[in-house]
Amino acid sequence: MPDRKHSIDFPALILYLTLVICGWLNIYSSSFTDSIDFSIIGTRYGKQMLMIVINLLILASILMFFKSYLVPTFSYPIYFLILLLLIAVLFLGKSTGGSRSWFVLGSFKLQPSELAKLGTALALAKFINDHPKMLAHPKQVITALAIIFLPALLIILQGDAGSALVFSAFFIVLFRKGLPTYWLVLISLFILVGIAYFYLEYSLIFLLLFVLMLLVYQLLTKKTKTTFSGAILFFVILLILFFGLFLPEWNIPLHLTILAAILIFVLIAGIYLLKNRQMQLLILPVLLLVYIGSVFAVDYAFNNVLKPHQRTRINVLFGKEKDIKDVGYNVHQSKIAIGSGGLSGKGYLKGTQTKYDFVPEQDTDFIFCTVGEEWGFFGTSFIVLLFTIFLFRLIRLAERQRSAFSGILGYGLTAVIFFHFAVNVAMTIGLAPVIGIPLPFFSYGGSSLFSFSLFFFLFLKLDSERNTLLL
Repeated sequence: MPDRKHSIDFPALILYLTLVICGWLNIYSSSFTDSIDFSIIGTRYGKQMLMIVINLLILASILMFFKSYLVPTFSYPIYFLILLLLIAVLFLGKSTGGSRSWFVLGSFKLQPSELAKLGTALALAKFINDHPKMLAHPKQVITALAIIFLPALLIILQGDAGSALVFSAFFIVLFRKGLPTYWLVLISLFILVGIAYFYLEYSLIFLLLFVLMLLVYQLLTKKTKTTFSGAILFFVILLILFFGLFLPEWNIPLHLTILAAILIFVLIAGIYLLKNRQMQLLILPVLLLVYIGSVFAVDYAFNNVLKPHQRTRINVLFGKEKDIKDVGYNVHQSKIAIGSGGLSGKGYLKGTQTKYDFVPEQDTDFIFCTVGEEWGFFGTSFIVLLFTIFLFRLIRLAERQRSAFSGILGYGLTAVIFFHFAVNVAMTIGLAPVIGIPLPFFSYGGSSLFSFSLFFFLFLKLDSERNTLLL
């Protein structure tokens, strides 16, 4: 009888292999030509098949011979080694597609940012495992956030903002481990402020944030009279500044006038709260200033950090620009390919949009449109269902871990795969900006396949020893 204490979860393994096989079939379809090529290994589907075989051999050896207790022991060293690789690639890497994120040695290529997701998950799991009550201590929460954002910052410096966004998926892990709800509210508000930047004037954003602060104060204190007095005070300050000090001939923008009124109000409110010993409420004016500062931060990042093509992609997404001949071409052709597939698709190897290279990156970032064109709605639904079942299976595995380290690593794997899957599919149908992240186990590329597979097999190994391994 098989040893149940060390049994591999075969449903998860079968789902993984099914995704890899479906991915290779679509890579073959997107790069297949009618011309005879005797050098199969020179084709993209041949290279991918070779990488799949090598991956399976390496990863099978992990399942059979690797000692699970070594994973947490080497978590921090692996994390710092990957940080060194991320720094090294800034100076030694090859610039591709506007970003310097690849090591190239002959035909061998390595993208450290793909491995950084695993390294970050390992370090985060180790840190939370060693500090089980860390979410109750702000300093330790900040340390956990630093573990997440440090590799993301290095990847941004490489010019690959899309890959850096993936690290936001680790917030799912923190919330699952008990990060208070107010953190979710604060982070969501940052996202809303970022979106508002593209639709609203500065002055209106500032006013909305101020009103929100007053509403939160009212909800927390139930002091309607004080809240109303604060609103009147701000209105009076604004009028004095607008009509008394900032004369029309000075040509001072309205949003700066409102900002000045808010700063004066915050100063007065701070003195009032200190005088009445309402120290905990001081966080409200501080947060107001932080969110106002985030508006300027978004403006700076958008105009100075992002590259022109990235700015255009975001503007196209939010309807600020229309560009189907240049930056918007990929998405436009992808939507045509998916739409032309109808219910049942054109048939395997019969996709015209992909076969004749109308869709760029059709076997990497836009491989999902190959599924849509050749397999149709039924095929895309099958792939979405397959990923969904796989994700739920990973959640179940993470939930049953007796070791906190193993459970956190499982949630990290699930969160990263979910982010990649959701964003990749969304960008092929125009619901998200094109940020250049692959579809896990599907897209062409050795670094992506190896990093996701290694991540999965390490967790599978830990799960197989969950009854005996207490880290």
